[in-house]
Amino acid sequence: MLSKAVLGMTLSLFIVLTVCGNVLVCLAVCATRRLRSVTNCFIVSLAVTDFLLGVLVLPFSTLYEVTGDWPLGAHFCNVYISLDVMLSTASILNLLAISVDRYFAVTAPLRYPTLVSPWRVTLSLSAVWLVSVGVSFIPIHLGWNTLDHTVQNHGDDDPIRACRFELSPTYVIVDALTTFYLPLVAMCWTYYRVFRIARAQAKRMYRGASSSSLPAVTAIALREHKATVTLAVVLGAFVVCWFPYFTFFTIMGIRKEEDIPKTAYSVVMWLGYANSALNPFLYAALNRDFRSAYGRLLCGARGVKTPSGTPPAAVEAGLMDGHAPAGQRVEFMPGTCVMLRDRNGERKVTNTGTSATVVTVLFNGHSSL
Repeated sequence: MLSKAVLGMTLSLFIVLTVCGNVLVCLAVCATRRLRSVTNCFIVSLAVTDFLLGVLVLPFSTLYEVTGDWPLGAHFCNVYISLDVMLSTASILNLLAISVDRYFAVTAPLRYPTLVSPWRVTLSLSAVWLVSVGVSFIPIHLGWNTLDHTVQNHGDDDPIRACRFELSPTYVIVDALTTFYLPLVAMCWTYYRVFRIARAQAKRMYRGASSSSLPAVTAIALREHKATVTLAVVLGAFVVCWFPYFTFFTIMGIRKEEDIPKTAYSVVMWLGYANSALNPFLYAALNRDFRSAYGRLLCGARGVKTPSGTPPAAVEAGLMDGHAPAGQRVEFMPGTCVMLRDRNGERKVTNTGTSATVVTVLFNGHSSL
């Protein structure tokens, strides 16, 4: 009884953290004008998905985990499993959409507003939810995920107070490829390209810098290092949280295991859920505007101040805590790129063969370089 009480309290705190963290992201975007951008639609969609997971799925997962019984019947069991698969899939696909958005922001900054237009964002988010429904409610309620193609938990031999997620080889291969392995490959490729392009830009700027502009270039190199660390953290958290679950899930389905080891399944399942609790910090707290909005919402703090005279749409350069060189301003072109300007409004031109130094954005509102 003591171990169950400790487990119940721990999982309950985890649910509170997941729900509150994702609500905070949504409130920050609603309450802050500078955060209301097309790019942040993906962040809000991710937060809403993880919030729904914390409200509609995790309480029942905790109940089943602590008691070991499912007292809510077979019909609601299948609805619960479908919601679990749908929201977990939507969370992963939203992460993929964010990585693709950042890829376009870096590789095509001048065409970014055209490539990532509001209607295309709407189309992308609709596709995320259609795919999520297509691998959850439809196959589970039609029996496509079971070995004998009957609806799970409704057979005469199924335990009355159990909630089983049955797996067939075809279903697990299609589901794992669609919702994890292919998105993982795509995310690795996009973030690798972002890193390579950002690093190449930094080298070109360093080679073309004069002695007077060397401190600014050094600051840019520092921000490039911070951006690299951030990308590693983002991708690493995704892999650590979801790779064990989908590997276990795929192996059990291919081997046609009817009795899945409960303890092992619980560990990898809750590790995957942990990604929903980490997302508000990984995709929002690393952004200075979000941190400032968090401060205002939580404790009435003023947050990060912008230099006097800076327009409302302006932001400081730096993905995490970098600062623009003294005597310069950074004007933010919504969702795309920033240009360094001096105090009298004249454009700062570097000796790199371009008319202006264009600093691409990795995360909305903050440049990596």
